Amino acid sequence: MSVSAPLERQPQPVSNEFPAKEWAMVGSPEEHGLSTEVRENVGAVLDALPTTSFMVVAGGRTLYTYGDVSEVSYLASTRKSILSMLFGSAVAEGKIDLDLTMADLNIDEDHGLLPIEKTATLRDLLISSSGVYHRPGSPGSNMKNIPARGSKKPGDHFHYNNWDFNVLGAAFEQLTGRSVFKAFEEDFAGPMGMQDFDPSRQRMMGYEGASRYLAYHFFLSGRDMARLGLTMVRNGRWRDEQIVPASWVAESTRIHVPAGKMNESEKSRIAGYSYLWWIPVVTKDTPEWEGACVAAGHFGQFILCLPALDMVFVNRRSIPDDLAIARNDGSFKEELSSVTMENFLGVADQFIAAKLRAR
Repeated sequence: MSVSAPLERQPQPVSNEFPAKEWAMVGSPEEHGLSTEVRENVGAVLDALPTTSFMVVAGGRTLYTYGDVSEVSYLASTRKSILSMLFGSAVAEGKIDLDLTMADLNIDEDHGLLPIEKTATLRDLLISSSGVYHRPGSPGSNMKNIPARGSKKPGDHFHYNNWDFNVLGAAFEQLTGRSVFKAFEEDFAGPMGMQDFDPSRQRMMGYEGASRYLAYHFFLSGRDMARLGLTMVRNGRWRDEQIVPASWVAESTRIHVPAGKMNESEKSRIAGYSYLWWIPVVTKDTPEWEGACVAAGHFGQFILCLPALDMVFVNRRSIPDDLAIARNDGSFKEELSSVTMENFLGVADQFIAAKLRAR
């Protein structure tokens, strides 16, 4: 993440600009270091990846796009970070108590949860450390070295587990009285002026008979994902409205599970996990990554929020609806080419280094 020459890094002034119905373009890309050479280098890297669209936002304006950022597609696990954002207001308003247990919420399965599993709290689920290893109702979990049922105390062991994430969606709906999709439409899509959001595209998906709790899957465009990222970069604010409480932005993006306690070794640039967000490594040489968080979905669906530079990065690897549905009901087994976390952050590096050089 560091650049070759020593550079003075100062906090980036946060702009008050937000997109209207359409995203405005950055007036002087060269002020962000976006030269012809950088464009060509980035384009060559993206051409070699299965990326279908890429978008960079700087100061609330579009700095760079690749492909069709208006195309709506399956978000996969990027949905989880969106749910984290939705939790913010519900927690602040007292509708959701993160210390409620599965027993408190009457969360159970057809063949029953174990007594120890029923002691897991919503907070444990938010950090994927519930200790519940019941088969999840959708794909997307880490299927390697799954602990035995009842072998881990809730809160003690991180295992990336869709049972946790799906149950969080069910708990949100139970405690707030709104579906995840209705809350997203009312709290985010409307206030943020999302251009491509279609309520009818959003859907619950999963395997038959595996679990009572299915996955709440979003289908969004790259440029609407960037609006979510900008909200996080702006500390939960959209124009004059505090859409996500600032206290929740801070709490939900600080490290709760350090990398040393995770079993996600392929994510070499990740320092830890927070409340459904991945937190990148920060070093003394890369203070521009301070406060950053990443939403990540299978195949290559990413949002990087970089508040220190007032920047947002979005990558899409478009997945047709029928394929997404087939994957989630278990009828599609083939693995498609993917953009990895390292691929994505490597492209972001080029823009970040260019911006730092231009200061």
